[in-house]
This record gives sequence, structure tokens and C-alpha cells, in this order.
Amino acid sequence: MAETAPPIDLQAETIITLNARMDSGALTAHSLTQHCLDQIERINPKINAILEINPDALHIAQELDQERASRGPRSLLHGMPILIKDNLDTADKMMTTAGSLALVGSYAKVDSFVVKKLRQAGAVLLGKTNMSEWANYRSTRSSSGWSSRGGQTRNPYALDRSPGGSSSGSAAAVAAGLCVAAIGTETDGSIVSPSSMNSIVGIKPTVGLVGRSGIIPISHSQDTAGPMARCVEDAAILLDLIADVDPADDITKQRQSALPIHRPKDLSAAGLKGAKVGVARNYCGYHEGVDEIVASAISAIERAGGEVIDGLGLVTMADIRVHESIVMSTEFKFGLNQYLSGTTQQCVRSLADVIAFNEKNSPTTMPYFRQELLEISQARNDLSDPEYQQALGESRRLARDAGIDAMLSEHQLDAIISPTTCPPWLIDWVGGDNRSGGSACAAAVAGYPSVTVPAGYVFGLPVGLSFFSTVDRDAMLIKLAYAFEQQTKARIAPQLNDHATLN
Repeated sequence: MAETAPPIDLQAETIITLNARMDSGALTAHSLTQHCLDQIERINPKINAILEINPDALHIAQELDQERASRGPRSLLHGMPILIKDNLDTADKMMTTAGSLALVGSYAKVDSFVVKKLRQAGAVLLGKTNMSEWANYRSTRSSSGWSSRGGQTRNPYALDRSPGGSSSGSAAAVAAGLCVAAIGTETDGSIVSPSSMNSIVGIKPTVGLVGRSGIIPISHSQDTAGPMARCVEDAAILLDLIADVDPADDITKQRQSALPIHRPKDLSAAGLKGAKVGVARNYCGYHEGVDEIVASAISAIERAGGEVIDGLGLVTMADIRVHESIVMSTEFKFGLNQYLSGTTQQCVRSLADVIAFNEKNSPTTMPYFRQELLEISQARNDLSDPEYQQALGESRRLARDAGIDAMLSEHQLDAIISPTTCPPWLIDWVGGDNRSGGSACAAAVAGYPSVTVPAGYVFGLPVGLSFFSTVDRDAMLIKLAYAFEQQTKARIAPQLNDHATLN
């Protein structure tokens, strides 16, 4: 007889409550995994967040149940179904394609470092999520959440709206309750922006806190994986278990002093008391509804005992982007060629091969927008190019010394806050994304940590608040974000509406 799953509402559960139910025998990893699979079958046709289900998920869950019964749980993630973005290698029956038809048939020989840590922690790898193809590094006119392999992911708060990118499927799946939590990746905004637009928590760690081997790269100076969850505590638990020194990623050796991140016992609703935060006011002002949410957030922080310094100006995205674009296009070619040279499929072994594949198969690979970013990258010189070296130095100077660090130092701040990004825009495959604002750039280019938390809604469309600071302040930001979350309790579960609530 098939196992009957007990009632489960992941919108109301956390990793801690799920563990308590498993410890009591009221819930099993198998029944929880089956619940997630049932939810995927029911909801995913509407949001298209999942590319591939792990065919061994239920078997893995059953083995983990047996292990819990005989030896106890490995960690708080033991038996928890976790979804993985499709640019992280999994050495199993699932492909790793970055959403590209060019990599269909590519099966990893070795787990990415993050996936290895998840398996060691006892997580159930539930499946792979759809994403903006090549992590949104293909066209200046792309539609976030669209890939040639998977099609368009949709926002569960309004199905005609964008889920943001590039960790689109991870964000939409978490928001819709298809998993306990998910892994995303970010180069510039790809964790925090879709998290904000799907009303979940996203943590973009300090670069190097989480090992990056086995992740299809864009920029080794900015890339990182990070957790995406419905609450800060769950995201913190996930980050704590994937953050570690990666022998294949030298930058992680610099982050050892920042480990561990935050155990649940370290989090407190009083975490904002005595904190001093500054508002990057020049990253506001693009929508009156967003500004009203920022005003409410400031009041909430002050009620929680924090001090807010408003009206501050942070280095602009436009100033940084002119240099960042050179860095990303140069590093993308270098990193992707290195990654592709070790894949199992044979027809695509370099960026030049990807470009040629897309041209040859353009009706399916490029039906709406082209690949000009890939072509720009292919034309770049190697990492010794003086133009690249100068751009890298200037990017870091603007984002760090003259940017975040300058603002923190001048005003003696613990952190900076700003709206993470604008409300979700209408999906437009012809014109592309219609983003009116966002604040991810400075922390992303600096390699500094950032946490976004649900802060409110504009006509039912989610808006998140970002907390960001300097290097290795991940734990402090998590503490502040948790206290803000507890003060506001802003998150509302999605109703899978066809359109935004405009009245």
C-alpha cells in the first residue's frame, strides 16, 4: 500500500518545525518528498519553475528515513527536499545545462561543491530549476526566467509577470511551496532580485564564503551560490551548511574566519536593537509604491531599536556598470571555456561552439532575442589584457573603497538598506525586461554580502528590502534581516493569480 502523506503546508512550515515532526515520527522524508512532487505536478504547469525531477528523489528520501531511525539526523537538512539551479553540477541522472539547448545531454561526472555539501548534510536533491539562460548573460534584451531548454518561468504572484532572474525557477518554486528551500547563484542580482520579486528571502554571501567548483561560471570575481527560502532562519540554516573551504576554489581559503554563519539559536527578534543603518536614497524614487514600502521599513527598524540615517547617496550603478561589463565579458569567456572543456558532451566545448550552435539552431535557441553578450565575450582578450585589469581595479574601487566601505565609514553604519528591485514587470519576449530600479550592483561587484527580505506589496506585487554591508559581515546581516522579518512579518503566500491585483 502506498504511503499516505500527512497534511503538509510548506507555506506555514520551517526547517525547524519539519525536523520536529520528523523527530516525533509524525512526518518522514519520503512523505515530505512525495508532497513536494505532488505540488510540482499540480502547480508547476502554471509557473514552469522546474526543468527536471530527480528520478531517485523518493529512493534517497527513503534511505534517509532509515538512517534517521537507526543513527539520527546528519543535520537540520536531513530529509529536506531542496531544488538546485540548473547551473550547478549534480553527478546523478540529471543534466546541467544552464538552461541552454546547447548543453542538453551534459551529465556531470562530479558533484559541484555546493551539491556535495547538501548531500553530506542529508538533503534530498529534488530536481533542477529553470533559469534565465546562461544566467542571463546572453542578450541585452533577454526575458528573465526564459531559457531555450525550459521556456518561460512565471511569477506565482501574477502569472503574466516576470519572476526576475537569473535564479528564476528557484525563486518561483520556493515562493509557491514546491520545496523546502532552493539554491540560486548570483553574479549581479541573480539571487536577490528574483527573491525580492517572488517575496522570499535570498542571501548573496561574501564571494568565497561558498565554494564555486562545479558551477557554470560568468565571473570568478563576482560569482557565488546562495540560499533561497521563505524565511530568514531557513536561509541561514542552508547557508551555514553549504559554506566551507572548497579545495578547488582558492578564494574560499580567505573566508575561513567567517565560518560558521548563523545557527538558529543565534537569531533574535531583538537583533536590530542598537544597529545603525543607512538608506541609499538614490536607489529609491523610481516608484511611489516602493517608496512607501521603504518608509514603512524605516519605521519598523526604528520600532525595533535601530537607528536609521536617511538621505544618503551610494555610488551609482551606471558608474560601476561601464567597468563591470568589461570584467564580466572577459571572465565569462575564460571561465566558460574552462568549464566546457571538462563536460561529458562532445559537440560544445567552448564559447565559440555555443555561439555556432545557437546560430545553427536559431529557430529554437533564439526565437525572441539574440546572443550579443556571448559574441562580445568571444571577442575579448585573455585575463592579462590591460583593459580588463584596469576595469577590474576600477570596478572594485568604485564598489568598495568609494562605494559601500566609504558610506559605512563616513556614517559609522552597520549596514545599508535599499529596495532590492522594482515590482515584477510584465513578461515581454519582444522588448525584454522592463526593470525600473534595483540595488544589487554595488554589493555584487564588491563581492560583499547582501540579504533581501520581503517588505511589502504594490498592487499585490512583491517588493523586498536589501541589507548589505562590507566583506564577511554575512552573519551580522542575517541577524538584522531576521529581526526585520520578525518585526514586519510582511510575507504573504502567493495565490497564483493570472494578473496583478489592480483594485
